[in-house]
Amino acid sequence: MSSVQISQVLAEMRALQSRIGAAQLDQPQPLSIGAPPPAHADFGQILQRSIDGVARMEDHADRMADAYEAGVKGVDLTKVMIEVQKAGLAFHAMTEIRNKLIDAYNQVMNMSV
Repeated sequence: MSSVQISQVLAEMRALQSRIGAAQLDQPQPLSIGAPPPAHADFGQILQRSIDGVARMEDHADRMADAYEAGVKGVDLTKVMIEVQKAGLAFHAMTEIRNKLIDAYNQVMNMSV
């Protein structure tokens, strides 16, 4: 894996971490690309927060869909579909990052010293 690819993976992780860190249960915030992670957080904490944030987004989308299906007033189908798509994209991005990390790990493990 070249340094350019590693930089791209790190940039994706930072962007996802920023988005997840800014996500709130009621109103997820837009993605802030390229924002650096906090200096005190280690990789495991960043990854865990990212996974938790994606799970929160999926829960929020599910709650909105359930509310729409139940006929709750003020729940717009357009907003429900947007939240479902956001959650799907976040999950897909997290899966891609996981795949890149596994690939990088395998390449490092296969290096001869």
